Amino acid sequence: MGEAILGVIGGTGLYEIEGLEDVERVELDTPFGKPSGAMVTGRLAGTRMAFLPRHGPGHLLIPSEVNYRANIHAFRQIGARHLLSISAVGSLAGDIHPGDMVVPDQVFDRTKGRPHTFFGQGIAAHVSFGDPFCPAMREALLEVLKELDVRTHARGTYVCMEGPCFSSRAESEFYRSIGAAVIGMTNLPEAKLAREAEICYATLALSTDYDCWHHSEESVSANAVKQVLAKNADTARAAVLGMASRFPPSGTCTCQQALDTAILTDPADIPAETRDRLRLLIGRFLSD
Repeated sequence: MGEAILGVIGGTGLYEIEGLEDVERVELDTPFGKPSGAMVTGRLAGTRMAFLPRHGPGHLLIPSEVNYRANIHAFRQIGARHLLSISAVGSLAGDIHPGDMVVPDQVFDRTKGRPHTFFGQGIAAHVSFGDPFCPAMREALLEVLKELDVRTHARGTYVCMEGPCFSSRAESEFYRSIGAAVIGMTNLPEAKLAREAEICYATLALSTDYDCWHHSEESVSANAVKQVLAKNADTARAAVLGMASRFPPSGTCTCQQALDTAILTDPADIPAETRDRLRLLIGRFLSD
C-alpha cells in the first residue's frame, strides 16, 4: 500500500497493456460485487500498474451492465489512488476530428438508473464535483500527448449518454447547442465514484467519429468506430507508457481528501453493516 500505483481502465479497443512486466492476475471481490474482470498488475517503465478492461475480457458488457462501483472499489483495494480512463467517444465539434485525442475537463450526465454513489443506507456524503477530473492527472496527460506530437484538445465537456444505441440527430444537435465537445457512454458514474473513493481520475478520450450530426459523413456505426480505434490504439498505449514514465504526477490536487468535508452523518450513527461495507473508504473517520 506504500508504493504509488497507477490504475488504468481500458475502454473499447484497449484490452491489455503491452510491455507490462512481472504480470499477475488478481481476482477481487468487493462489497459491491465483482468487477468487470481480473485486475492485471505489473510494472511498466518502473511504475507499479493495475489494469482493468472496463467491458470485461472479450468486451462482453454494454455500458449499462458495467459494475462501476465494484470496478472503482477494486482499484482502491489494490492500492491505486490515481486512475487513467481510456474512453472511445464521438465528436460533437467540427474541429475534433476522428483520430484526435481529447482530455475533457467537464462532464454532463445523461445516464439513467446507474448506481452512482457508494453512500446511502445510513450515511450521507456529498463530495465536491465542480471540477470532475483531477487537474494534476490532466496536466501530466497533456504533457505526454504533447511529447507524442498527436493532435490533442486540452479541454471540453464529455456528455455521458446511457447507450447502447448511438444518438439520434436531435440529441446530437442538442448536445452541440450547449457546447459539448464529445459524447461517450462510460465516464459517469465512473468519475463520480472515483471522487468519492478519493482517487485522482482523468480521461483520455479517443475521438472515433462525428456522432450523427455531421451530414457530410455517414452515420456512426460500430464497424466504423472499430476501424478508427485500431488506428488510435498505438497512441493510447504510448500515452499509458508516457504516464507511467512520469508517475506520480507532479501537480497538486485535493482529490485524495475529497471526503474531508463531505460526510454529514455522525460516524457514531452509521449502521454497523454500512461501516463495514465502506470501511476502506471512510475508515479514517471511524473511531473503531
